[in-house]
Amino acid sequence: MLQPVVDLREVGPGIVQITMQDKINKNTFSIELIKGLIHAFESIKKNVNYKVVILTGYDNYFSSGGTKESLLSIHERKNDFTVGGLYSLALECDIPVISAMQGHGIGGGFAMGLFADFIILSRESVYTTNFMKYGFTPGMGATYILPKKLGVSLGHEMLIGACNYRGSELERRGVPFPVMPRQEVMNYAYDLAQEIAEKPRHSLITLKEHLVGDIRKELPLVIEQEVIMHEKTFHQEEVKIRINELFGK
Repeated sequence: MLQPVVDLREVGPGIVQITMQDKINKNTFSIELIKGLIHAFESIKKNVNYKVVILTGYDNYFSSGGTKESLLSIHERKNDFTVGGLYSLALECDIPVISAMQGHGIGGGFAMGLFADFIILSRESVYTTNFMKYGFTPGMGATYILPKKLGVSLGHEMLIGACNYRGSELERRGVPFPVMPRQEVMNYAYDLAQEIAEKPRHSLITLKEHLVGDIRKELPLVIEQEVIMHEKTFHQEEVKIRINELFGK
């Protein structure tokens, strides 16, 4: 049997794990991965026994952002990044979500992970919001969540510079998340999940709703603004050239 690109399974009492494992596409936002993530979070919403979600990837990859095809589709005005609300799945999830970023988090993949309630990075992995490297402005709520979670200075640096940062460098820069060797990320996530799962589900839902209430209210306007910026920047011929060149490497 073929391995599903998104695996959903209960790994402990009240603890459910979503594993992104599209190995063919290295966890870029393929159609299969997007559909799998949406279905996984819909299934979690329907299960009244779950208390906490662990979202993770496979081997060296957490999530690698848009595919070449999806970026070219946006360039050609056939699509945009808001389809399916992928960027906000963790935010809109009723129960707490832990992003166990054991592997590389790239572009929209990194932004998606930052919308979780708890974030764990690995020292060896690369994290980047590389939108501007392709010549278009950031999407996926990145312009909001990076400054909010990482601080304005580092957030703006990552968004504008579009450089790669190892987890170890982000640790030295003082990011407010646990950063540890890759092989220790999942054990830390499980321990954290067990602590969370000890609490009553209704109380967890109530507290999360309060803690992320402002983000849920403010994000839609940010997404609208990012789409407007894309209309101004995404359709340049230079962007198409950069997409083809960078994916060709």
